[in-house]
Amino acid sequence: MQNELRHLRTLREEVLRGPSEKATEAQHSKGKLTARERIELLLDEGSFHEVEQLRRHRATGFGLEDRKPYTDGVITGWGTVEGRTVFVYAHDFRIFGGALGEAHATKIHKLMDMAITTGAPLVSLNDGAGARIQEGVSALAGYGGIFQRNTRASGVIPQISVMLGPCAGGAAYSPALTDFVFMVRGTSQMFITGPDVVHAVTGEKVTQNGLGGADVHAETSGVCHFAYDDEVTCLEDVRHLLSLLPNNNCENPPTTVATDPPDRRGDVLLDLVPVNGNRSYDMGKVIEEIVDDGDYLEVHERWARNIICALGRLDGRTVGIVANQPSEMAGVLDIPASEKAARFVQMCDAFNIPIVTLLDVPGFLPGVDQEHGGIIRHGAKLLYAYCNATVPRISLILRKAYGGAYIVMDSQSIGADLTYAWPTNEIAVMGAEGAANVIFRRQIAEAEDPEAMRARMVKEYKAELMHPYYAAERGLVDDVIDPAETREHLIRSLAMLRTKHADLPARKHGNPPQ
Repeated sequence: MQNELRHLRTLREEVLRGPSEKATEAQHSKGKLTARERIELLLDEGSFHEVEQLRRHRATGFGLEDRKPYTDGVITGWGTVEGRTVFVYAHDFRIFGGALGEAHATKIHKLMDMAITTGAPLVSLNDGAGARIQEGVSALAGYGGIFQRNTRASGVIPQISVMLGPCAGGAAYSPALTDFVFMVRGTSQMFITGPDVVHAVTGEKVTQNGLGGADVHAETSGVCHFAYDDEVTCLEDVRHLLSLLPNNNCENPPTTVATDPPDRRGDVLLDLVPVNGNRSYDMGKVIEEIVDDGDYLEVHERWARNIICALGRLDGRTVGIVANQPSEMAGVLDIPASEKAARFVQMCDAFNIPIVTLLDVPGFLPGVDQEHGGIIRHGAKLLYAYCNATVPRISLILRKAYGGAYIVMDSQSIGADLTYAWPTNEIAVMGAEGAANVIFRRQIAEAEDPEAMRARMVKEYKAELMHPYYAAERGLVDDVIDPAETREHLIRSLAMLRTKHADLPARKHGNPPQ
């Protein structure tokens, strides 16, 4: 037995060292960590338990029978993040370039099944060259099994994809099926067809990063939720995100002991948000003033900047925040903003995260491009997501809330549990100037001084239909509050709604707008 144990220790040491020092140096020379180094950064120290460490492929042909490295290019197992179980698999680029073969895929399938059945988050550290061509269709079938499990796990356990190298072809669809995608600038890329194929088919010349780098997906396509300059910072924020999420859809997010008083006044809000609806301000600073210790994690920070989606804490409990951003496009809703917020609302609802919506929205963005691009169906995605959400929902109207955008942004009429407003709120079908031009068109046209008449009618319309208490008088707003007391109102309301229970009609699933 002692001889066997010595052999086992020698074998494990060989596996942990990896294929060769040269391969490790090559990985480091690209500014990339090895798979095991990444796992060590992600998980609590000493908590990783590896599964199928000694697995090897059984393929033959094209020289594969002479190359049968242990792990088959993917490291799988579980560990903890802040003491909670997390499953993780990491492609080892040093072995077959991290390419997926039959044994490689089977290891991932097993780990995903374990994550689903035990109800724990799954993190994939992606650094692979796609399907292992030498294994043919068996490799492609392996991807099919991953996609099927990604879909089965959707809304059941949090799934996080961390892109730390190339991800091309069909392999890119697995991250797209998960809840969050992290990328690192310069070293990670995602695309369906690479630069060479694009050039051959369209004649366009583009680099890998120009086609599918972190900045492209963080700013243009919206595929990437978070982008970083280095792997260490990236993995730190993966840990932070996991600390805000529950283990699964049957649990609530973890709570912390709040050091920020729940009744802390936010007097700075009185001057931070201008009363004049035409003046801009940074909604991020409003969120910072409301949440615990000013700390929040913005999702899709660089895509569709006219709306903010963020995770933070109120009195130590995780909340999702959706807010118009007046400093970008005046905070209007357009196609990307609608898609961004809809997916975020769905994620919060799936994982029992209450939603706080901060409104300052002048409407939907007008234009031929928006209409032809399908703003109706894209805007309906956000409407559907809110209407379908059963978690506690509180909306707060800071200033403008006009037209259909007001309804879509979790108004009381579509199911918000509580709706508050600041004394500066203006809830209306449209702005006073536009409304006056429609309603009093004839009087303005026939007046001796049309501009004076228009100004008078605008003032009259505001006085009659847009004063801050109009909606409250009709029960469409539950209360008009002092902005400085916003944090306290939200915390008390969420505490009351903690036991909320709402059932949806029995159905296989809905058919949301696409």
